[in-house]
Amino acid sequence: MSGTTREPLLSVKNLDVTFKNGNSSFTAVKNVSFDVMEGESFALVGESGSGKTTIGRTIIRINPATQGEIYFKGKRISGVIDKETDSWVIRNIQMVFQDPMASLNERATIDYIVSEGLYNFNLFAGEEERRSKVFRALRDVGLLEEHAERYPHEFSGGQRQRICIARVLVMEPNFIIADEPISALDVSIRAQVLNLLKDLKKERGLSYLFIAHDLTVVRYFADRIAVIHQGELKELAGTEELFSRPLHPYTRSLLSAVPMPDPDMEKNKQLLVYDPETMHDYSKQGPTWRELFPEHFVLANDREAEEYRKIYS
Repeated sequence: MSGTTREPLLSVKNLDVTFKNGNSSFTAVKNVSFDVMEGESFALVGESGSGKTTIGRTIIRINPATQGEIYFKGKRISGVIDKETDSWVIRNIQMVFQDPMASLNERATIDYIVSEGLYNFNLFAGEEERRSKVFRALRDVGLLEEHAERYPHEFSGGQRQRICIARVLVMEPNFIIADEPISALDVSIRAQVLNLLKDLKKERGLSYLFIAHDLTVVRYFADRIAVIHQGELKELAGTEELFSRPLHPYTRSLLSAVPMPDPDMEKNKQLLVYDPETMHDYSKQGPTWRELFPEHFVLANDREAEEYRKIYS
């Protein structure tokens, strides 16, 4: 689906994730497929409960995949894998969680928090090397070496998220899953963390799966965007292509909710409400994943595909 001859760094193929509770079950992710290329920032965008975080947690094996497969660097990492592969996944794929206030141990020093992965995988020869790696990670996220001796409660929300990023960086991963990394932060701090992630991508050659609900954020950060609703991918395209030529009505509804800087335009804009029951008629033909424009995919049946083409013809 990337449309290139390069091998993807991460490949998600026909992924289903179902949660069971006694006799009942809920499918949170339905037949999701996408690739993330080396050095790419790939965004997964949708409202709360759309399944985007579930996908991220399934990639790092917190949630098991019910159906489908996930490949990283050509190696299958979903389902039953050996201990060596499991350790390889943990070292090379790291996740920055949404709430920096809840994801740090309040009783541990920053030195220990950032070092935890180094201890677990024995990634240092001696105390001097361990401290050196911790200090480098802290410097890379804009913190000071003396911060290593402090505790999480002594830092602001933005600083705590930087600590979470340092904890990830010290493992030297190839791929980072950033799960709404700025949504719990003050507006004034969000740009700092986004710029930090972009700078680290250039300096370390990182690739990202960036999970968000705000299209304005991913427009600044992402190379490509996949739009997800109720566990299904609805549209996937390059960032500027998606903004200039949104096809699926759910994508258009998300774009209509983006705030406008002009107060008059904001007051008079028309908010589009997505109602799948009335906007789609799949009684005669169901939707399929198809490429309507180069590198621009959408979930649609034949009639919808023709309508989407006419809009931009």
